[in-house]
Amino acid sequence: RSYPLDEIIDWVLTSAQQAAKDYHIIARYIISFNRHESFDLAARVTELAVQNRDRGIVAINLAGNEADFPAAPFQQIFNYARQNGLELTIHAGEWNNAANISEAILEYHAARIGHGIHVFDDPELVSLARERQTPFEVCLTSNLQTGAIKDIKQHPILKMLAAGLNVTLNTDDPSISGITLSDEFKLAYNLLGISLNNLVNITLA
Repeated sequence: RSYPLDEIIDWVLTSAQQAAKDYHIIARYIISFNRHESFDLAARVTELAVQNRDRGIVAINLAGNEADFPAAPFQQIFNYARQNGLELTIHAGEWNNAANISEAILEYHAARIGHGIHVFDDPELVSLARERQTPFEVCLTSNLQTGAIKDIKQHPILKMLAAGLNVTLNTDDPSISGITLSDEFKLAYNLLGISLNNLVNITLA
């Protein structure tokens, strides 16, 4: 609706900080931009993230269509963010092969990987991710809805856990998927048979 970006960020931070206070939780924030959007927009978003570090923004995130839009054009932004105290997360290995995950970890120094379900395409990458305990933001429902997987029971999360990877469970976009995080945990337990002990470890991760 063409609201100024700085106002939108202020609204979100103000509301989230109040919710954190009301419900006695610690909340930190990641500001995201998409691969298919312009470099200038991503640069503006990143600058606003840097300006709001003292309000709880801790990272920037690159999301969107990795098959058609590479991460390379945003490297300057990644460097700027890291130089100014922000971490980096990158959605990689959801649609394309493991090379995108390797690139995110080794070239761009991503602290977390969104999705990463193609990690097993490269055994050396599995070893690297396990050694570094790179967190993978696994999103069961989203992966099914986008067609990244064809059947929830074929999701590689069980294999990821068995391989000792640092797996977390996430909603990706709860408003689009029509779910809560509790729904993802129920799905993991009821359909995939992930044990309560594993769910505890996922929560701690």
